[in-house]
Amino acid sequence: MKSLDDLKALVLRHARGRLTETGIARVAIMKGEATTGPLLGLYDPRLCLVLQGAKSVMIGDQLLHYDAGRYFIAAVEVPAVGKVLQASPQRPYLSVSLALDTTLIASLLLDMPPVAEAPIGHGFAVSQADEALVDAWLRMIELIDHPAEIPVLAPLLEREILFRLLQGPQGAMLRQIAGADSRLSQIRRALGWIRDHYAEPFRVEDLARTAGMSASVFHRHFKAVTAMTPIQYQKRIRLNEARRRLLATSGDAAGAAFSVGYESASQFSREYARLFGAPPLRDIGRLRAAPEPTELA
Repeated sequence: MKSLDDLKALVLRHARGRLTETGIARVAIMKGEATTGPLLGLYDPRLCLVLQGAKSVMIGDQLLHYDAGRYFIAAVEVPAVGKVLQASPQRPYLSVSLALDTTLIASLLLDMPPVAEAPIGHGFAVSQADEALVDAWLRMIELIDHPAEIPVLAPLLEREILFRLLQGPQGAMLRQIAGADSRLSQIRRALGWIRDHYAEPFRVEDLARTAGMSASVFHRHFKAVTAMTPIQYQKRIRLNEARRRLLATSGDAAGAAFSVGYESASQFSREYARLFGAPPLRDIGRLRAAPEPTELA
């Protein structure tokens, strides 16, 4: 795919370190010169197109792989554990990302023929990019060399990229994040509550009420969208925040555990080690000594 090669060369020229802000709203470039261990992060709704190298992402019980010419898309906020699988100084991992603007997607749908709502599935997926999508990305990244054109052309190209996604295999998922009353949007309301109140206990019945669903329907759709139960989702958020705090301070594991809502330091250490492969202090020591990123981009 010639457009992919052209886009890769252009991105390589503009990449500055691990994460490069492009000067174009919601558009970023990622570059990695080495493979990594597990990196934990919270994906917000976004598109990530890989141009070189390969990456894996574990979300709940789902493991996804994507490499050059394939894109990852998340329609909901999901905690993920990722690894860069293929990267070197000679052939770095390269990707471009676009944060998804739900208001823009909704306005775009007004200009498109209506379609029946599809059954709810995962709120994330990996797909092959077609030539039209890659070409739109190429023209978007070319704007970095013409900053005076960004205010006029970037919004048009963002609409084109979103249009190509809506026309592609993940279009049904993307349509749901723009509809205020869609099942996906209802689940997103519950996800937002958990993220804002991750240190607090909750009852699934109350969370279901926030989403406007019965408890049984809510539990089924929550698992379908996130590949996790509500409690598992909360635990991932808590562990991510605890790891971030331990890296940023000289606090102990017990203090971090209690600060994110755990009542048992031993339970926290067990669940931390299960997710990250080592107990908290050993993991933090390894991260501080390693010349690699600690969070998922």
